[in-house]
Amino acid sequence: MRIFLNGSEYPLDHPITVTELLQRLDLAGRRVAVELNLGILPRGRHADTRLADGDRIEIVQAIGGG
Repeated sequence: MRIFLNGSEYPLDHPITVTELLQRLDLAGRRVAVELNLGILPRGRHADTRLADGDRIEIVQAIGGG
């Protein structure tokens, strides 16, 4: 199975949720915006949204500065 993560192919052994993907990427608990197949995915749906073969996901992390 493969998804496309921020424009690059990302292989997966089996379907996982968006929350599990964020954990794998060390982004769990951080301020991120997730877009799945061209639509914004609300944070409240990360845990119950399972990724499927060919899904396109974009993750943007908010970074503060000054």
